[in-house]
Amino acid sequence: MSPPQTFEEFWPYYVSQHMNATCRRFHFVGTMLSALVLVASLCQPWLLLAVGVPGYALAWVGHFVFEKNRPASWFSLKFAAWSFRGDMRMFGRMLLGRMDEELERATP
Repeated sequence: MSPPQTFEEFWPYYVSQHMNATCRRFHFVGTMLSALVLVASLCQPWLLLAVGVPGYALAWVGHFVFEKNRPASWFSLKFAAWSFRGDMRMFGRMLLGRMDEELERATP
């Protein structure tokens, strides 16, 4: 199988790496905390340095402890950008209660 060439080709792989519900919840909370740090940085600009810390920290715990895999963002810069985009899509789908549809498509 050749590596994905577009985000839409990458998305099913991204979903397949997030089948564990606890891992997805860690991503969700990390993304939410990172967004809060971003908002707080409007008052304290130095907080911009820490925006990604809660998101990545919790995502990595989710992957290593619960999903038992490595984050796709570790494989290449392109995958890192697509992983961020995938996280935003997954966050939105979870917020709207639509992530289960994606999981069903990714399950053989």
